[in-house]
Amino acid sequence: MKKPSVPQGMRDFSPNQMLKRQWLFDSIKKVFIKYGFLPLETPTMENLDSLTGKYGDEGDQLLFRVLNSGDFLKDVKKKDAQKKVEELDYKEITTKVSKRGLRYDLTVPFARYVVQHQSEITFPFRRFQIQPVWRADRPQKGRYREFYQCDADVVGSDSLINEAELLQMADEVFQKLNLKVTIKLNSRKILQGLSEVVGFPEKMTEITVAIDKLDKIGWEGVEKELTERELSETAISKIQEFIEFMTHKNTTFNQEKLEYLKSFFSGNAAGEAGIIELEQVQQFLQGIPFVNNLEIDPTLARGLGYYTGCIYEIKADEAEMGSIGGGGRYDDLTGIFGLKGHSGVGISFGIERIYDVLEELALFPKDVSESTKVIFLAFDESARIWSLPFVRRLRDRNIATEVYTENKNIKKQFDYANKRNIPFCVIVGENEMKTGQLAVKNMIEGSQEMMSIDELIEKFS
Repeated sequence: MKKPSVPQGMRDFSPNQMLKRQWLFDSIKKVFIKYGFLPLETPTMENLDSLTGKYGDEGDQLLFRVLNSGDFLKDVKKKDAQKKVEELDYKEITTKVSKRGLRYDLTVPFARYVVQHQSEITFPFRRFQIQPVWRADRPQKGRYREFYQCDADVVGSDSLINEAELLQMADEVFQKLNLKVTIKLNSRKILQGLSEVVGFPEKMTEITVAIDKLDKIGWEGVEKELTERELSETAISKIQEFIEFMTHKNTTFNQEKLEYLKSFFSGNAAGEAGIIELEQVQQFLQGIPFVNNLEIDPTLARGLGYYTGCIYEIKADEAEMGSIGGGGRYDDLTGIFGLKGHSGVGISFGIERIYDVLEELALFPKDVSESTKVIFLAFDESARIWSLPFVRRLRDRNIATEVYTENKNIKKQFDYANKRNIPFCVIVGENEMKTGQLAVKNMIEGSQEMMSIDELIEKFS
């Protein structure tokens, strides 16, 4: 018989992993709610006409399409009866055999929801979503075909106070997780201004993509890419000067960076607009303490296809990992569905990567894997039955409690409790039934004491 397995790029999560993941989700969710974000869920499947064309050609190819029910080939047979299957264009086939697909991200479904329910929504609309998404990508380490996204967005507001609040929220999330991070801040307009100042505004994306690889390939690699993209020596020299100033300064010198930017972009409208955005965000954060580093990084590039204003990225300080979070401002999120003029800004936390970093650095709380707090072990069936009302009383006080149900010797019952990491065992035998005093063993310390059920409840209340 063939051994069962899960599809490639997808995973099972053990109870131990799920307890850690739920703790992680709950920690982030509490911060979202604290900042006034409302929970939202959208369907696993969306109509394909809502998804296609939103992620570019590459994204469209990574969509998981769901076959129409019944004879899904009937429309293909009707129109292309004279053609062989190999002669048909795959795009033509897929539009006929599939009308729905699994969501690729949470942003497009959110935009669809806002447009569809605009008359019911109070703007600015603040929502958070923690749900799985699917991409038909090639699986590799840290990249899965099914994974969770954890997003918070504000739509219907142009105020940069939203950016300041999202940055505070990020700082608080990682403070709760006890994970030291650096939060990098930039503006898309700075990147646009850089390409204009060096004389190649039409190559803004190419310049930015090359700069974004600085950490991986160093300046020599960036210089090589810029040369291959046919930038002049003068332009490359100016970009090098810009990068060297920004990357050789300590992260605390944000003001010095801003002063340099003012000189560098003097007379350039895009660059000056970006500086104003960065200064305003800083102004809104004055007097608000940050536990983590908040660094202005004018070389930061992300989401070039859709971000229009401030952008930010989060990296762990003590682990070799890429971005574990980020986001930015997008001026026309809902415009893809016909609702113009609703600017938005959001942040996304990379749950899978954050989980891996917390595991690597052993930062999950020691008791996070505890589900059951107390287990009742009995010497015989009569003792087990006698203990059931006590089990119920503990549960009525929201104390997670189990009873060992099998007729096995007490050693095997203790083995079960150890393997389950249950910290307290209540041992019930003939003496306990006579006196009403319960033998309670602390499995962590190895100590044991006698107490009444009321004392046991008080111990965990």
